[in-house]
Parts: sequence; C-alpha cells; structure tokens
Amino acid sequence: MKRILPLLLALSMCFVLAACGNSENIETAGTAGQTALEEESPAATEESETLDEVQKTEESNIQQTEDVDTDGTKILVAYFSRTGENYSVGYIEKGNTHIIADMIAEQAGADTFEISTVAPYPDDYDECTEVAKQEQEENARPELTASVENMADYDVIFLGYPIWWSDMPMAVYSFLESYDFSGKTIIPFCTHEGSGISSTESSIAEVCPDTEVLEGLGIRGSIAQNSQDEAKETVEGWLEEIGTFGQE
Repeated sequence: MKRILPLLLALSMCFVLAACGNSENIETAGTAGQTALEEESPAATEESETLDEVQKTEESNIQQTEDVDTDGTKILVAYFSRTGENYSVGYIEKGNTHIIADMIAEQAGADTFEISTVAPYPDDYDECTEVAKQEQEENARPELTASVENMADYDVIFLGYPIWWSDMPMAVYSFLESYDFSGKTIIPFCTHEGSGISSTESSIAEVCPDTEVLEGLGIRGSIAQNSQDEAKETVEGWLEEIGTFGQE
C-alpha cells in the first residue's frame, strides 16, 4: 500500500502538467489566429477610411478645434488662402492667411472653414496676379467648392483673406454673398505686404449691412510665414484688444 500511494501521486502530477500544457497551447493558438485575421483585412479598413473621407468632404470643409470656454458663443474662422509662389516668401505649402486662421481658431476655440474655388489659381505669382486683376475688373464671383451648411448656428465669423490689388479676392465676395449674416458679428483679418487691411472692412459692411463688423487685423504675410512667434503674439494681443471669446 505504501508503494502504491507514491505511484498514484506521481500519475496525478503528470495529468495536471499535461492539462496545463494543453491550456497554454490553446491560448497561443487563439492569439495567433486573431492576429492573422487582423492582418488579412487591410482592404476592408482602407475601404472604411475612404468612405469616411468622402463623407467628410461632401459635408463641408469645416474642421473643429478643441473646446475653449466661449460663454456659449459659436465661432467660425472662415478664410481664403493660397499656396504656391507668394510675394516675398517664395513657394509655400501652407498659405500665409491659413497660418493666421489656425492661430485665431486655437485661441478662440473656433471651427475653421477654408474658402476655396472650383477653378484653382495659378501657382506662379505673376500669373495669379493677372487672374486676380481680371476677376476684379469683371467683378467676378468665382464658384466655390464647398459651403457652410450650418451657418445659422454661428454667432461670430472671423473672415480671413490676403489683400489682392488693394481688395479682398473675389472668392471672398462669393462667400459673403452666399449667406445671410444678419445679426451676426464679422471680424476681418488679412495678410499683406504693406497695404494693411486697406478698405476691406467697409467693403464687408457694404455687402453685409445688417452685420456688425469689428476692427480687423492686418499682418504681413512674411511675418506669418517666417516669424510665427511674432505673428502669434500679434494675434493674441489683437484678440485681447477686441475682447474676443476664449481670452482670459
């Protein structure tokens, strides 16, 4: 009997070890199987991402910024900006006005909307100035690629643009004439290389007579592009001066 007891204990230990080994193998196989399935589905992932991108493009060019306390005021930064060859800064991948628009949106907790035209402007600076001059002479209204579907939701619109031939690009007039801004506040800002904001504040007021137009900001495109710390300080100081939302 004493000999049989150790033998039974040894057999029991073998069964326990075998069961543990089988359990470990099952977990490993399950993990390997899951990884294989994930690796086999990149096409499905790409298709889903593509559908999401198409849906976002169809809705609008609006991008949302992280929430900032704005006392319930809904703010939009709408801007027209141009890449390619620009005066005094050469070829650029992000437009001067776009840079300032992003700074304002970050400080004010605003959504952003890029005003863009169906027919793109030439990358060459001289060619672009000729097209812009012709549009101005013809009082053209270039067709835009997208619209703000929920414009009625916004209380304040920061409106940004470069100064072309002492005026706003005609695409900005297309934008302004596409909505009813009655009862809203428009705050203009522009990039330039010496002309300042020109007479664009009064031009906006003429197009939108039932809208409050606040004092705008004019900043050199070369500063926006090459001295962004200085540009940011200028933007922050201006927002504080006009008492804009999101400033402490």
